[in-house]
Amino acid sequence: MSSRIFHAIQLDHQGERAVYLQLADAILLFIKSGRLRTGEKLPSSRELATICNINRITATKAYEELHLQGWLESHVGKGTFVSAAVPELSPGSLGIPPVNAVPVKAGFEIYKMDYLGPLPEIATAALHLDDGLPDPRIAPLKELYRSYRSQLTRSGLYTKFGAYGNPDGSDYYKNGLSAYLNETRGLKTTAANILSVRGTVMGINLVCNGLIRPGDLVVSGIPGWSRSERNFAHAGAKHIGIPVDEHGLVVEELKKICKRRKVRMVYVTPHHHYPTTVSLRLDRRLELLRLSNEYGFIIFEDDYDYDFHYRQRPLLPLASADENGMVIYCGSFSKSLSPAFRLGYLVASDNVVKHLSQVRVLLDRQGDHILENAMADLLTDGTIQRYLRKTLGIYKERRDYFCELMQRELKDAVRFEIPEGGMTVWTEFSRHTNLKKLSSDAYKKGLYLSNGQAHIYPGYDVNGVRLGFASSSMEDLHRAVLLLKKLI
Repeated sequence: MSSRIFHAIQLDHQGERAVYLQLADAILLFIKSGRLRTGEKLPSSRELATICNINRITATKAYEELHLQGWLESHVGKGTFVSAAVPELSPGSLGIPPVNAVPVKAGFEIYKMDYLGPLPEIATAALHLDDGLPDPRIAPLKELYRSYRSQLTRSGLYTKFGAYGNPDGSDYYKNGLSAYLNETRGLKTTAANILSVRGTVMGINLVCNGLIRPGDLVVSGIPGWSRSERNFAHAGAKHIGIPVDEHGLVVEELKKICKRRKVRMVYVTPHHHYPTTVSLRLDRRLELLRLSNEYGFIIFEDDYDYDFHYRQRPLLPLASADENGMVIYCGSFSKSLSPAFRLGYLVASDNVVKHLSQVRVLLDRQGDHILENAMADLLTDGTIQRYLRKTLGIYKERRDYFCELMQRELKDAVRFEIPEGGMTVWTEFSRHTNLKKLSSDAYKKGLYLSNGQAHIYPGYDVNGVRLGFASSSMEDLHRAVLLLKKLI
């Protein structure tokens, strides 16, 4: 046996992984690649130590590691050999492989799913006109931290955290959230109507997995939220988009579809339509509920930023007027506190919650009950309510300032309506503005904004984007608008 291949081993004595494990990894790679064959004798530990310029004890430990795993076997007086249990492998044709080679491409087929789209963008620019995110600098993070920490110091730890809990959420959280939703949104719920999820996307995914079958018809507004539409496609549903105007979803178009085909579900963001932020007018809300009762389709109500409505009190959800269990209501604290906190909820009839809880176990045994209980503390003691009252005024001030800035500095380049609520301004740019180039150029200058590609559909090609104002200070909004003006 030639010891040539062992001279190629390079060990990092400053690395985090122990040297003997690095050596074992290298020898194992030689065996798997066929460069060390079944039954082949290896150098003695003393010889290996000399070749690799290491301590003999280190070489011995590497052999022991591979012996314990079954790759090597030793015979007294004869030496160390590749185990007879290792199947015969043919050497590769590309020479000695690198010790720390990481597989880049799988050896099996990955089924093509064109509807998945790219991974979400991660904005790291100093300035940001984002998709409508809150400002974590004013969120009650200290209060949440104290409550989270106290969960770990209270009595009864095993009962709370020593075993798995309910997949639908902790009882404390569900009871606190039920009371909060009944008070603020006019819902009629108990804890049995609450299913804790990690965010709106998880809620949509659970509903699609548990209630939508391949071939089912799902209807939503165009333009809409592409991530929900990808979930419809993944479930094998047939998706039909209907128009959205200044009064929200054009329900009359839905009625025409219902007369011809069986609709399984309608996905809607009635409070502030995504992406245009318009509110669904009262007569259309009532007609949507009536059609649901008449034709038997599910209404998935995504109320992603209910708490931020500036002209008057927030419009009550469709779920507050639902008397027949047709609405599945979804909300999230991610848009109230920070996207980093993955804590949302589905509200539905008792039997729907039980069914979706069973579906949830297939994906996620349960959520973070410690975080749920911490949030329940903040709901129960009024912290969340006080925080939302405070931020409503701050975000309204930022909205007004941002719209005034755009009207003054960009009036010839953009068109928009001041939104009644939400944390973004739906902004249509002049056709002379290439949004992809503008987004790219802005990012190079330290400003993030969407390139608008997510809002383009067949038959709908408005040169528009959502410009979020809530997460930026007044100073940052001013800098962002002036930068946009310069680039345009």
